[in-house]
Amino acid sequence: MIKLAIVEDVDEFRDNIKGYLDEQPEFKCVLSENSIESFLWKIKNSELPEIVLMDIELPGMSGIDGMKILKGKYPDVEILMLTVYADSRRIFEALCAGASGYLLKNSPFEELKSSIMELYNGGAPMSPQIAREVIGYFKPKPHNKKESALTDKEKEVVVGLVDGLSYQQIADRLFISVETIRSHIKNIYKKLHVHSKAEVIKKSLKDEI
Repeated sequence: MIKLAIVEDVDEFRDNIKGYLDEQPEFKCVLSENSIESFLWKIKNSELPEIVLMDIELPGMSGIDGMKILKGKYPDVEILMLTVYADSRRIFEALCAGASGYLLKNSPFEELKSSIMELYNGGAPMSPQIAREVIGYFKPKPHNKKESALTDKEKEVVVGLVDGLSYQQIADRLFISVETIRSHIKNIYKKLHVHSKAEVIKKSLKDEI
């Protein structure tokens, strides 16, 4: 039997999940708590769960912070997030904190069961909406930036400015004279419509060149 634990602060929802899981011959629910604090206290005297179903927004410590502590103490315990949040920020915070799966609370119980089995067998279950968020995050973003007005040599001069080099040091790096550097600087100022080195560096760091 797969040993499970639940950390969920909505009593009715937690009880419904526990009731369903208790009816499944594959599972044994060893803990069911409404907060991370209570869970971390009671786990000391409980059978160690193999998989924990965990909400994100909890009273006191958040599920994400609690997961970091749990994974630090019990690195082999798998975490399946069970939450209402489908935004990319929370998804990636949870995945980076150690979650192995991410389901939405409106998932049918049958999907919850299959996801637990998938996680137990080495998979990384996610609700379809969550999977789309993850895929969208990694898709190449459209590149609409206008072609730079600067020449390749002028771009090299800008790199030197960003690196904090003096005109002489940039000249030495590019094997050209300081006067040529000054000429490039004037052209850069004109093309970028700026009046100082600081403005050039700011535009470069903001990827506006």
